[in-house]
Amino acid sequence: MGTVEMLTAAGIGTGDEVVVPSYATTDAAEAVRRAGATPVFADIDPQSLCLDPVSVAATLTLRTAAVMPVHLFGRHADLAGLRAVAEKRGLLVVEYEPAAPADENTRRRQENALYLNARLRGVETPSVPPGVPHGYRSYVVRVPGNGRPDRDAFARALRLRGVRCHVPVQTPVHRLPSFRRELWLAESERAADQCLALPMDASATQRELHRVVAACNALGGLLPAAV
Repeated sequence: MGTVEMLTAAGIGTGDEVVVPSYATTDAAEAVRRAGATPVFADIDPQSLCLDPVSVAATLTLRTAAVMPVHLFGRHADLAGLRAVAEKRGLLVVEYEPAAPADENTRRRQENALYLNARLRGVETPSVPPGVPHGYRSYVVRVPGNGRPDRDAFARALRLRGVRCHVPVQTPVHRLPSFRRELWLAESERAADQCLALPMDASATQRELHRVVAACNALGGLLPAAV
């Protein structure tokens, strides 16, 4: 059963609100709209980049009917924390897409991520507490510092060195014209300014990973502050 069908089957529709992350693709918000409900945007946890239960709790109104977490980049959202918030109000928790089970490709990506985590300097590598699943469908680092120009300049410099990289979420959904809301989600904005996806998949060789590390570390990590 698809997400829209799950919402409809639960009786969620016109007049209802469903809490979704803004730091994601538009898919979850669009699914809520197709069900006839209204997407309401909450902020993310800075470590997981997934819905923050504290922010979700602050968005709840009498019209809230469900919370829809998105497992981003292979990192599992805090379902226990979100369910604890939802249960206090009798709300549903509907995963936009259930987290994929681990397989051999997942294990290879995890090994590759450990290699990068141990060697990259000057960027913030993914922080994953023990026991928290992360499938590393994308390997996303942060390039903090002076805001968007630093991350974008860092990305351009990597591409000039032959490293394919991309900005995983260009603009938070709540700032897109079709979903625009006048609100400030600090962690979503910060992630959109700082996050960069580096090339890393299950088939990556150690030589390819070393090339990524060498290119990143040669840039010195953080770019100097503009004068």
